[in-house]
Amino acid sequence: MEGFAPDTYGESFADVYDRWYPDISDTEGTVAMLLALATSGLIIELGIGTGRLALPLVAAGKEVRGIDSSAAMIDELRKKPLAARIDVRIGDMADCDLGSAGEADLVFVAFNTFFNLPTGEQQQACMHLVSEVLAPGGRFVLETFVPPPAAELPTRGLSTKSVELDQVVLTATQTNADAQTISGQHIELSNDGIRLRPWLIRFASLEQLDAMAATAGLRLASRYGDWHKSPFGPTSESHVSVYEKHPD
Repeated sequence: MEGFAPDTYGESFADVYDRWYPDISDTEGTVAMLLALATSGLIIELGIGTGRLALPLVAAGKEVRGIDSSAAMIDELRKKPLAARIDVRIGDMADCDLGSAGEADLVFVAFNTFFNLPTGEQQQACMHLVSEVLAPGGRFVLETFVPPPAAELPTRGLSTKSVELDQVVLTATQTNADAQTISGQHIELSNDGIRLRPWLIRFASLEQLDAMAATAGLRLASRYGDWHKSPFGPTSESHVSVYEKHPD
């Protein structure tokens, strides 16, 4: 999608994100597993957004740092209680200052946010940044969907997201199987006019993710089908993967 920048998604969705996606994933389960994995050290969230996960972690007494490329998303976060206790940094998670080498105990990126990095090179760069900021034995937790076989990917799609008395939201998508990208628009139609909210993801297979992690010095410690540690299997549509940094 020409002109799509690191902050495009956040700037397009910040004003509706909490209203449109209050139950986007298992917040309670995610926070519980992260608390179980974390020790007493720093937790870093990539793509902190409006604080759905970071704020409960802070409320549980954890030291949290959040990275996001969108100033508009961060503005929404800062309106909320406890937000002042989070070290928030605006930047691209493939090319930003996550912190000092070996500073973090746990880094995580939830609900497909890692796929917002639009190329394999940027995803690999992010893995390297994560490895650098993790202490030896520290963990990187990654949640994404499991891509279906290329033959099952629809080239184009149009669906209805919502229909209300004064508003209709449509979703248009286009898939490039070779580039492993899906570009989309949420098309918001209302009495006030038309609003386009674009998004773009670059999906990666489990094998590709594991290879990127290994290149960055991270090894797969465990993989689950969800945040409640359900077994991951051939029919799993998503995964929660826990990588560990190799000891020095």
